[in-house]
Amino acid sequence: ILDLILGDPRFLPHPVRWMGNSILLLEPLFRKLLKNLILSGALLSILLIAFTWAAVYLIVYYAKLFHPVVGSIIEIILIFSAISACSLKDSAMDVYRSLKTGKIEDAKGRVKLIVGREVDQLDSSGVARAAIETVGENLVDGVISPILYAVIGGAPLAMAYKMINTLDSMVGYKNVKYLHFGKAAARIDDIANFIPSRISIFIISMSAWILGMKGSQALITAIIEGKNHTSPNAGYPEAAFSGALNVKLGGPNYYHGTLVQKPFIGKTYNNAESADIKKACSLMMLSSALWVGLCTATTTFIQYVG
Repeated sequence: ILDLILGDPRFLPHPVRWMGNSILLLEPLFRKLLKNLILSGALLSILLIAFTWAAVYLIVYYAKLFHPVVGSIIEIILIFSAISACSLKDSAMDVYRSLKTGKIEDAKGRVKLIVGREVDQLDSSGVARAAIETVGENLVDGVISPILYAVIGGAPLAMAYKMINTLDSMVGYKNVKYLHFGKAAARIDDIANFIPSRISIFIISMSAWILGMKGSQALITAIIEGKNHTSPNAGYPEAAFSGALNVKLGGPNYYHGTLVQKPFIGKTYNNAESADIKKACSLMMLSSALWVGLCTATTTFIQYVG
């Protein structure tokens, strides 16, 4: 509810920004610490993840000692900061509005803020495809995974996951600079998202069915083509979105000057259009609501039985 109301307010301090700053600060030090960049990157990742969990655990623990209500409020705020459904929707809809009004260069500039690929050579369909892919992938990163880890381990585990996700987004690239140093961060992120990404296909398919989209096609496409991605996880929600919207996603793209040969997902489906971005946002928001409802019902049942 807080995410729907506030989104990602820029005027408030955000833990993920602190995480990013800590990575920027410590990366040069850890690169010098060990000659083996794989080990030094792994050490940085493990220490930052462990420190994040411990710091949040202590904050929540002592807040609850002061007063249970204070502890609960702090934990709610921390979990809220780990969720990014509303800001993701707003960013994608900015791309949609630019494309709808024919402002292709403005759309490229806006989609560049939320994707890692190079956008200069994309046409309007490529921009729409990029926006839809990031909505699908970040449904897992920004909603499914953090809420799942909050259910399992409260705010400490949810924030530890956000550190994992932030490490991957900053150093988990397969380029010259981070191929070795970021390998551990990328692998840890793969492990953390393995189960959530596969859970997401059922949530997305159900949401698609409720919205009158192609629910069964979403599920079938995800099961058959979810592995058609360079990431072991991102292909599953993207394939579910591809089937639900009946649009072709994936394919080769440039990342930091390097052409990455990704296979297409749903290559027999239609090319993406601006209207598909709006549909993808609706699908993402309903999937988020269904997931929150399912997790709430599950935890309530467990507490009642216990």
